[in-house]
Amino acid sequence: MSDKFDYFVVFAEMRTGSNFLENNLNAFDSFDCHGEVFNPYFIGYPNRTEILGMTQAMRDADPARMIEAVKTNSNGLGGFRFFHDHDRRVLDICLDDPRCAKIILTRNPVDSYVSWKIDQATGQWKLTNVKRRKDSSIKFDGPEFETHVSQLQKFQVFLLNRLQITGQTAFYVDYDDLQSVEIINGMATFLGSDERLEALDASLKKQNPSPLEAKVSNFDEMEQALSGLDPFNLSRTPNFEPRRGPAVPAYVTCAHAPLLYMPVRSGPEAEVRQWMAALDEVPEDTLPTHLNQKALRQWKRRNKEHRSFTVLRHPVARAHDAFCSKILLQDQGSYTDIRKTLRNFHKLPIPGGDLGPDYDRRAHRAAFVAFLEFLRLNLAGQTNIRIDAHWASQTAVLQGMAQFSVPDIVLREDEMASQLPALAAKVGYPKAPKPPAAASQVPFELSDIYDADIEALVSDVYQRDYMMFGFKAWQ
Repeated sequence: MSDKFDYFVVFAEMRTGSNFLENNLNAFDSFDCHGEVFNPYFIGYPNRTEILGMTQAMRDADPARMIEAVKTNSNGLGGFRFFHDHDRRVLDICLDDPRCAKIILTRNPVDSYVSWKIDQATGQWKLTNVKRRKDSSIKFDGPEFETHVSQLQKFQVFLLNRLQITGQTAFYVDYDDLQSVEIINGMATFLGSDERLEALDASLKKQNPSPLEAKVSNFDEMEQALSGLDPFNLSRTPNFEPRRGPAVPAYVTCAHAPLLYMPVRSGPEAEVRQWMAALDEVPEDTLPTHLNQKALRQWKRRNKEHRSFTVLRHPVARAHDAFCSKILLQDQGSYTDIRKTLRNFHKLPIPGGDLGPDYDRRAHRAAFVAFLEFLRLNLAGQTNIRIDAHWASQTAVLQGMAQFSVPDIVLREDEMASQLPALAAKVGYPKAPKPPAAASQVPFELSDIYDADIEALVSDVYQRDYMMFGFKAWQ
């Protein structure tokens, strides 16, 4: 029938009108919708034991085979309804398949939440005879509603992003649109059928037709709770940083202790590595590092009670370390080309060569402030210089780590003296040494130039880190 699609999926949620939509799709000779085929608790419908010759056990063992049955054994173009809590394995099959038609059904989340709560209270999930309608009012639960909305939004964004990535489109329809026969016929056109309905199916009745005020016992409380929500995400912190990878080759394991350090660049890396070497009484340069993901997974399997950790540094101290070690001082490992660009194009007031006698405390402060102004532009994606790991936000770095493995423990630099020995004790090292004090290799200490203006500038540049990790003003 359709030369565009082999089957279709209706992405919906409970109480969004998906039963009504399915009934109307099945009113076409062209379509055959089989209910919630991948519901984890039943197959298709609550009173069915099999669909298209497949049992629930067969479906769970091989979801791709179930989809093949929908494609080949339906009367017309086959399809099913899919909710966010159905079998997630199905998503990778159908979302990447351009021969699968996607219909996305949505509804005002307040209406769907209230309807869901009423149906929970009455036990009535479908109504075909109005004389049997059960009525009830519900009490609005603010935290429960926020969880409800969060789940819906997360799934909708996931669907949207996957369709964007694969260059596909979907037929979007709202609950209120379901009352339009013209829109339902437009959906048929989208699916590839020339068939048209004269009128909508009338077997299903609206279960809760009253206004919200009549259905919610604490309506005033609900209004107040909803007024505190931010549907347009006005309080968000803009983020233009590219997604980062996990940077596994930089991870370090102890020589013998089952500890894995996942460093944040421009943090206290040297001090942590020295502590790890002292823990097993080995030279620092013998610590295992430069591992790939396969080798690190093997290490995790060998060390079954391993612990992983990372250490955050205050954004002001971290930015100052990145500035001194990578830009200002021309030591091994510094970024010579970026330094040149910052000096010539961004007018960073630093010497072209080594620091001379004219480079005093005031000059250092001015250069650091200029570097922070560059970071403001750089992290906002407004420069052609890469967002390097040494000054990327720590939030982005930890998100990158999570693509491979989430650290068990996230420490602050000022907690290392007590927390690292405590961590070592948990893996069988009760007399672990304390980490060494930080060795300063900068022309001027941060304390020599720090003031409220620098704090305000850094908190603006790294506002995501301040918000996510709760950093206060430095010292």
